Amino acid sequence: MSQIRIRDAAHYLGVSDDTVRRWIENGVLTSSRDESARTVVDGFELAQLARKNAVLPEDPSDIGRSARNRFVGLVTEITMDRVMAQVELQCGPHRVVSLMSSEAVRELGLELGSIAVAVVKATTVIVETPSGKVQNT
Repeated sequence: MSQIRIRDAAHYLGVSDDTVRRWIENGVLTSSRDESARTVVDGFELAQLARKNAVLPEDPSDIGRSARNRFVGLVTEITMDRVMAQVELQCGPHRVVSLMSSEAVRELGLELGSIAVAVVKATTVIVETPSGKVQNT
């Protein structure tokens, strides 16, 4: 079972240490002590809370598709030449970059500040852990 310190839990959820402590006091999260007597929370419980609290913008396209990874965001940068373009979206805390034809950028009407949905359907997803830390399971 993975144990996560309060400051790290706060960092991963984008809240303050005090917020995590209040969640513990209010019974939203349970805590325990690690070998060094520091207060920690269970990683799986934290992950469940993160999923529950995730507020994702609604996909405005109203299109059915098989890809489950949809990131709604704002266009923050477009680098374009005659043939190809690089489009960057800010989707909540995540930066998503797409390479596409310049023609596609024009056809989609993409411009700085416009709303767009990045749809990802990948056969390979690489999962990494912080260096030097072994995840206990």
